[in-house]
Amino acid sequence: MVEENLWLACISCNQFKSSQTQSYDSLTGETVALFNPRTQKWQEHFKWSDDGTEIIGLTICGRATIEALQLNHEDIIGARSLWVQAGWWPPI
Repeated sequence: MVEENLWLACISCNQFKSSQTQSYDSLTGETVALFNPRTQKWQEHFKWSDDGTEIIGLTICGRATIEALQLNHEDIIGARSLWVQAGWWPPI
């Protein structure tokens, strides 16, 4: 195990990512490297929707990562909606 390859993530994201390092951006048709939280800043590639339930990709890397890790799948949007109502979400 190499520490540089480790990053805290939920089980869902880990399962969707698996061994992927690249993904397809449906907007441009390009295959690009996934977002790397060790070397890239979240705010440069993503933002929250106005209601705080969806992640929006700002870059080709952000969009491809959202698709690959299914960051806006139905279950997580439902959970985020409840978290917003409780005042726990989105993170600052």
